[in-house]
Amino acid sequence: MRSEKVIAMPSSAPAPQQTTGICEDHGQFPQTVNVIFGKVFKTGCPECTRIEKEEAAEQVKIHERYELSVKLGSALIPKRFAGKTLAGYVATTPEQLKALGTCRRYVAEFPQISESGRCLLMLGKPGTGKTHLGTAIANELMRRTSATAVYRTIGSILHDIKSTYGGGTERNEGMILAGLIAPSLLVLDEIGVSKETPSDFELTTLFSIINGRYEQMRPTVIISNLDGKALPSAMGERCVDRLREGGVIVIPFEWESQRGKEGF
Repeated sequence: MRSEKVIAMPSSAPAPQQTTGICEDHGQFPQTVNVIFGKVFKTGCPECTRIEKEEAAEQVKIHERYELSVKLGSALIPKRFAGKTLAGYVATTPEQLKALGTCRRYVAEFPQISESGRCLLMLGKPGTGKTHLGTAIANELMRRTSATAVYRTIGSILHDIKSTYGGGTERNEGMILAGLIAPSLLVLDEIGVSKETPSDFELTTLFSIINGRYEQMRPTVIISNLDGKALPSAMGERCVDRLREGGVIVIPFEWESQRGKEGF
């Protein structure tokens, strides 16, 4: 058998020594000196350590505020709705309380919703707080989580795409569509706002957005003054069919307009 050489190790390391250290900024302080494998380790000035930790924490906060400002800016939420929250929505009737509760659950369960791509439809009368709640969902997700969100009206999307056809812009149609498909949540407002039959261009654009998000299993919030029966005529049956996938959530807004009242 081959014998192995056994190297004796010290039974214990030298005990730490307590001395007095001197900091150029804060003067004397209690210092602990450890000798480990011949190397000397000394504790630093506790006041300097405290300041460094505070500065590091402040840098983290600055970075978080910057990241949030980028997210909020990229969300394209209009100034009127930029500060909307679920807590700020005034719900007094059972129907309004139910709508608010559904939106709260949508935010709370978004980690699961984002995996399934489950969509939310806010349908019904104008002035009932649909845009308030839709933008509030986006705002709260961006502030509480790492999720990204974008709010757009279908009219603004169509205008942006048409503006690229003449050339002379840095963006093109593909880039605009990609910017609507990529976010964790898209809030798409004013569907069917025009009483006219939607053009082929509008239907094609809507399908590109909805289908792109459907393929990536990313949820979409649809806001419309139409009811569920009229929605397919404004979006196309193929779009509505994809929104239904995974068990779409529908909130009816059937009460009278609350515009001009607090919370709307």
